Amino acid sequence: MASGSAHERMQVLILSQYFWPESFRINAFALALREAGADVTVLTGHPNYPDGNVFAGYEASTIRHEKFAGVIDVIRVPMVPRGRGTAVRLVLNYCSFVLSAGVIGPWLLRRRKVDVVFVYAPSPILQAIPGILLSWVKSARLVTWVQDLWPESLVSTGFVTNRALLAVVDRVVRSIYRRNDLLLAQSRAFVTAMRPKAGRTPVEYFPNPGEGDGGDETSAVALTLPKGFNVVFAGNLGTVQSLETILDAAELLRDAPDVRLVLIGSGSRSAWLEREVAERSLNNVLLTGRFPSASMPGILAQASALLVALSRSVILSQTVPAKMQTCLAAGRPVIASLDGEGADLVLRAGAGVAAPAEDARALADCVLQLRAMSAVEQARMGAAARSFYEHHFQPDVLAERLLGIFRALTDGPRVGPPLTTP
Repeated sequence: MASGSAHERMQVLILSQYFWPESFRINAFALALREAGADVTVLTGHPNYPDGNVFAGYEASTIRHEKFAGVIDVIRVPMVPRGRGTAVRLVLNYCSFVLSAGVIGPWLLRRRKVDVVFVYAPSPILQAIPGILLSWVKSARLVTWVQDLWPESLVSTGFVTNRALLAVVDRVVRSIYRRNDLLLAQSRAFVTAMRPKAGRTPVEYFPNPGEGDGGDETSAVALTLPKGFNVVFAGNLGTVQSLETILDAAELLRDAPDVRLVLIGSGSRSAWLEREVAERSLNNVLLTGRFPSASMPGILAQASALLVALSRSVILSQTVPAKMQTCLAAGRPVIASLDGEGADLVLRAGAGVAAPAEDARALADCVLQLRAMSAVEQARMGAAARSFYEHHFQPDVLAERLLGIFRALTDGPRVGPPLTTP
């Protein structure tokens, strides 16, 4: 891998409320950026996602310095944990990180040179606010990688319904977008939605990478799947994953005794899911809990098919869920129970089959369709999934590309609006 020999190593500050040991794409991508030729520092909070409890060994009220993978400096600022995920607690969680990163962050970084402030921005986009301040203090370029559209995400999750408040959020988002030097969108549909709000700030498509191979499929396997046709869903068990649809499909699949839906992960609806499975006597649904990221390749490799599901909404149809890359990398057929860009990607890659969001009958039919295929046909789909991943989502390839974008930004004149004092 090239290490930037033709250039002075670029100094990149990643600003993200979420980072290792929380499981987010930015973890592996930070290492890929360093390997591509950047010196990377991460400013983040204390890990508490998704369960809301601060991970063992951390204290949310403290400032902490540590190393990630022995090579990346990680600086953690105080914040309020998510707790049980109530509206009040989430607001405190989001705002405390914005305040700490914006007030304490510049002081903690006072001796560090920064060329680019790179904001990894899943919800909430508000975490880009300290990025604006830090880019101004450091005379650095500001690039925000938008993972969720606001205020559209607030509407789709039902978190905010008041129109006046949504209008205020929309104005805040426009202001944040227009104070960036570049906006990166995780899907092509996001580009179309973001450009009208971005003013003179350019918006480019930049997909989420996979997490690399991240584990050894031949090592001791953390979970052995039972014999049969195992459809595996792995990831957050939350409000937008259309878990009702998955359980309804399981009911429709009762007459296929070898079919099993395996749900791996945890989230805000874990307890609800356990109650529903018990009350409906869904013996063909297996809830395993969460496993470390390094264990997942060995588990996913055993799957007959991998499931990606989202609820029905305009904003979600514009999203490519981050777990899609993990599914493609696993080299197994993919079932896309969702609308829009994510489903189109699976079909375009020849990597699997698709059903409309929230359509349990169509999802059950997709499972039966794959189950009826020959082993050769299933293997062909899995190979297509892996090939598509390698060509489009390999972290090292995307990191090289992003570092080239950063160099073009810092070498040339600003194309976006001049940064003003926040």
